[in-house]
Amino acid sequence: MPLHSDDLEHITTLTLSHYNQRAEDFREGTREHDVSQNIAALLRHIEGQAPFTILDFGCGPGRDLQTFSALGHRAIGLDGAQAFVDMARVDSGCAVWQQDFLKLDLPGGHFDGVFANASLFHVPGQELLRVLRQLHATLKPGGVLFSSNPRGENEEGWNGGRYASFHDLATWRQQMADAGFSEIEHYFRPTGVPRAQQPWLASVWRKAAE
Repeated sequence: MPLHSDDLEHITTLTLSHYNQRAEDFREGTREHDVSQNIAALLRHIEGQAPFTILDFGCGPGRDLQTFSALGHRAIGLDGAQAFVDMARVDSGCAVWQQDFLKLDLPGGHFDGVFANASLFHVPGQELLRVLRQLHATLKPGGVLFSSNPRGENEEGWNGGRYASFHDLATWRQQMADAGFSEIEHYFRPTGVPRAQQPWLASVWRKAAE
């Protein structure tokens, strides 16, 4: 059954409340997560001369903003949770925009790359194509989007107080293609273990150059 506007507001409110109430625990619990493979996957496919302008979509407390900045890039964060926005601004020194994923207001053709690490899976399936098209529009021609999401069999619903969607590779590819992206590469994480022990699907996509 389709989700109506009231349903979407409820999903957003409860999911953001979950993160706001647990922001400090989340920061401490993810501080040492190694996502260098994902950051490298984004950066090596961006064409042109660095430094790059990067949107960290769903930046959380700002861990990866700090990494992008330390590498010399111009990083801007975006998150819906006020507690994360406050933390990210202080910890990274970067500009951080507070925006609901379902009510984005992004500049057109502005970013060389979008880093959506463990964030897009919170978008309900019926809204995903619209959100992906907004991210497509905010990239410069030839720009690159990285995403990493927990994979599944195209189910969605409440998961530990958060709304989550779990896509398989075929469905994710179709959504990204429908949004105007071309696939560069994909891989499963963590590396070095059997596929059954790799819950994360990472993928890299390009917006066509004009």
